[in-house]
Amino acid sequence: MKKTFSILSIITLLIFNNLAINSCGSREDTVSCFPSSPINVTLNLNLPAYFNLNQVGGWVYIDEQQSGTRGLILVRATGTTFKAYDRNAPHICPDTNTTLEVKDNISILCPKDNTKWILLTGQPTDGSATSLPPKTYPVNYDSSSNTVNIYF
Repeated sequence: MKKTFSILSIITLLIFNNLAINSCGSREDTVSCFPSSPINVTLNLNLPAYFNLNQVGGWVYIDEQQSGTRGLILVRATGTTFKAYDRNAPHICPDTNTTLEVKDNISILCPKDNTKWILLTGQPTDGSATSLPPKTYPVNYDSSSNTVNIYF
């Protein structure tokens, strides 16, 4: 009887744990239908295509292999830190016009509902349809080789 109770307790715990992990509110600041794909991009900032990233506030779209389902936005936030945003809107399921865009070099815009975020921080602006920031990915910057690695 004791063994049955332990097994039943473990199964119940696993079921509730799985439900908590897969629920909409527990995803990392995205809706439950947010696409998941591997991210692994290395960029040499000495190349002309990435010239904008050599100054604070500079940004580029990244549409290389393993850069997500719709690509990334990479921005230099400070002298040594970068932010990599997924171009899928974090607050609505992927659809036409839900690919995030940079506007006026200061904000990120979802064309579907005009939700905006601050480019350097990812903070939603006043009047936005969500309080969710764009999904971000870890970025490693090697100043000696002037390369950036984005991964997930």
